[in-house]
Amino acid sequence: MATLRMGHGPGLERLEQAGHTVGGWVARYARFGYAARGVVYATIGVLAVKLALGYGGKTTDTQGALVTLAQQPFSIVLLSLLAAGLVAFAAWRFVQAILDPEQKGRDGKGILTRVSYFISGGMHVALALSAAHLVTGAGVQRGRGTQGWTAELLSKPFGAALVALVGAGVLAFALVQFRNAYTAKFREKLSLERLTPAHRQWALRVSRFGLAARGAVFTLISGFLLLAALTANPREAKGLDESLAVLAEQPFGAVLLGIVALGLVAYAAYLFLQARYRRIAAP
Repeated sequence: MATLRMGHGPGLERLEQAGHTVGGWVARYARFGYAARGVVYATIGVLAVKLALGYGGKTTDTQGALVTLAQQPFSIVLLSLLAAGLVAFAAWRFVQAILDPEQKGRDGKGILTRVSYFISGGMHVALALSAAHLVTGAGVQRGRGTQGWTAELLSKPFGAALVALVGAGVLAFALVQFRNAYTAKFREKLSLERLTPAHRQWALRVSRFGLAARGAVFTLISGFLLLAALTANPREAKGLDESLAVLAEQPFGAVLLGIVALGLVAYAAYLFLQARYRRIAAP
């Protein structure tokens, strides 16, 4: 008597193969996206390191990094790849937010995490468009900047409270970066078994340094936003480039800027590790 084997057959095999194919493409796009982000942060960090050492350089943000890359040889090819990579990363963020392949769930913490992924996706779409504009020669279409949207919020009813809320959100994000640096929980998402123990330790140290430096930068940004809310003065609000510039103006500013700048380069290395070794769950 023939045995009925549930769950097998050519139709199911084709579905499984299609699933593996989709998952493979999602992983490739995600890795491409992490690498593109790494290039952007490496550019920001290297420019700040050069400024700290007195070899030119400047403080800049992600948009400014793209402008700098547009001035390099083969910029059209580089920016085209970056635009594609940033779109890929945005798509991965939307997948994380909507399909939840990493099982963040629907409790309060999970929803908040997935909302942050969606916001991140939108921000990287905007950055990809900036790269595309540079490729076509249209230039970067900069918005009103941190001070511009802070002024807009302050003009609304309860505007100071809204700005303070944004500042608190940025501070919470910074604390998450510090926590990740301290606990090194990110290593659970990395497949580093193929590295030697020594190389693995160095990868973790560099990643922790990079996350801590990013946390420090966002702590500065949140502090300026909270100050803007407290004084109802949008000029007190500062973005990434302006926060780094203020850091450079402090006593021992070159040292402070140099440490944070090296940390941003380390964060770029962390993103490259994500591109190569991250465990990416298919939706």
